[in-house]
Amino acid sequence: MAYRLLSHRDDAWDVAQNALLRAYRSLDQLDDPGRFAPWLMRIARNLSLNYRRSRSRTAMGELGEVVEATQATLRAADGTVRSTGGNDGGGLEDVRSAVAKAMGDLPDKQRMALVLSSVEKVPQKEIAEMLGCTVELVKWNVFQARKTLKESLAKFMPSNED
Repeated sequence: MAYRLLSHRDDAWDVAQNALLRAYRSLDQLDDPGRFAPWLMRIARNLSLNYRRSRSRTAMGELGEVVEATQATLRAADGTVRSTGGNDGGGLEDVRSAVAKAMGDLPDKQRMALVLSSVEKVPQKEIAEMLGCTVELVKWNVFQARKTLKESLAKFMPSNED
């Protein structure tokens, strides 16, 4: 999760290590051991967001599975990816760059809800606990994030004009 939020492997490793260390040091504060996973994810999420803010990163790097999943949906029927640039050979890089920028432009809660729901496959109830909001707000954030991404990436979508 830290990697998907920070998009930089070394930063994600640092945050993950810090999250595990904080969780270990605070184990006595965990009331229900059955809720360890959401508790740890909340710690990692908070550390990731704090790290992003402190570094004030404006551009997202690689997005791993998010980019791969998006590319799969953006492929035209003939298996090519549409490009907006004049260089047809750079179509895939154009898509990667556009997805990274679009993900980076999403508000933190929308990006978190989308990544946790669509990529990490975390149940919405657990996402709501991690984000400190209702399940309905998680659903709304995922919906808004998908809508924004669809609008931002519309130029890469295959047209239905054929």
